[in-house]
Amino acid sequence: MTEPKKFYIDGEWVNPMSCRDFDVVNPATEEVYAQIRLGSSEDVDRAAKAARSAFESYSNTSRAYRADLLMRIVDGLKARFDDIAEAITAEMGAPLWFSRDVQTAATIDHFAEMAKVIRSYEPDHLQGGTLITREAIGVCSLITPWNWPLNQIAAKVAPALAAGCTVIVKPSEIAPMSAILLTEIIDRAGCPKGVFNLINGDGPEVGHAMSVHPEVDMVSFTGSTKAGIAVAKAAADTVKRVHQELGGKSANIILPDSDLDRYVTSGVLRAFTNTGQSCQAPTRMLVHRSQIAEVAEIAKRTAQGIKVGNPLAHDTRLGPLVSAAQYERVQTLISAGLADGASLVCGGLGRPEGLNRGFYAKPTVFSDVTNDMTIAREEIFGPVLAIIPFEDEDEAVKIANDSVYGLAGYVNSGSLERARKVGARIRAGRVYLNDAKHDVIAPFGGYKQSGNGRECGVFGLEDYLEVKAVLGYEPA
Repeated sequence: MTEPKKFYIDGEWVNPMSCRDFDVVNPATEEVYAQIRLGSSEDVDRAAKAARSAFESYSNTSRAYRADLLMRIVDGLKARFDDIAEAITAEMGAPLWFSRDVQTAATIDHFAEMAKVIRSYEPDHLQGGTLITREAIGVCSLITPWNWPLNQIAAKVAPALAAGCTVIVKPSEIAPMSAILLTEIIDRAGCPKGVFNLINGDGPEVGHAMSVHPEVDMVSFTGSTKAGIAVAKAAADTVKRVHQELGGKSANIILPDSDLDRYVTSGVLRAFTNTGQSCQAPTRMLVHRSQIAEVAEIAKRTAQGIKVGNPLAHDTRLGPLVSAAQYERVQTLISAGLADGASLVCGGLGRPEGLNRGFYAKPTVFSDVTNDMTIAREEIFGPVLAIIPFEDEDEAVKIANDSVYGLAGYVNSGSLERARKVGARIRAGRVYLNDAKHDVIAPFGGYKQSGNGRECGVFGLEDYLEVKAVLGYEPA
């Protein structure tokens, strides 16, 4: 791997302007895994100027050229598949099988699917004598989180490059190593100099500089709602386009006619995927009041059957939380659930038995939760599930929508038609019916404080395009 303290700017690995070292900690061992260097506004300025210089020529390349570039990146990702998965596990603690089969595989899918999208995409159409066309928005700052460290970069970089944009990427300083590997792959794929730039740094300095820089035309941010608001405010003075994929507190409505064993079990496992560190995790399970005891028992059995431990072990399902700070946040919110009077079904405070090192949390299930409790309102980002009772469909929908977030919703029923009708009433950017699986080309993004804009597929591509009307293109 390239020296991790270097940045990639204008097609070269360069030394940062500052000398602020930062330790990358393996959350399973609590030991320093690598050391990077945090950048500054001066580094952002270098990258922005490089991206601006490269924009005119790159934006005028053909769609076929850009699709071919994306596929060369796919080939590079496949060649270094194991290296990438191992880096993700080391930097943020995901079980190695999950880093391979889900995180790294999804990264490849983003680039491969976007290559298909841009090959078939038609940016132009005539409306009478007026040409309506779409063209690349320009230089894009891409600020990404630690929980899906490479997937979230791919979800932004793939459509940006496909659209003809040039980019500056800032991965999370907590989990930056897989991003460095991706940068090596993009370099070897023959990406033109200045088109892709990588800077490590924190949000308050580098993220802010990327948001305010006058050469940047768009900021795409994934992370907490609080941080997303700060990015939007910073970008406002230069009237940039701001794309945000923010927090979530997704409701999972399990209607009374559902197969409880199937949907409660899958609901618990989905809520705890990636150790609960997923923005669309269905962490509020809504069930009919008459079934709450049965649901709690199924949820308890499922949670207690989950193997928590060494992410390198083949049978581990839950690895550690990403950091000491995240572990303390989860502990604080579990304490809030207890203080608010929720019934603890299983799990609770502290590490699982036998794990005395690493940021491991117990798979925790609360029952008899009301939607005004802290654990039902705040995004916990850990393996904590809240079971909330409802009396009828109307109350279930009301509870589901009673949130500042609107990223995803889940509806399960013995009748697909019934699930469709309830799903249509959920105010969220995605709704999963009857344990539906992920669709890499379906638009992803949220309502309300879960953000704006969409990623994936055609909708993801068009977020990086401007619309232009050319009047008089054809004689009347």
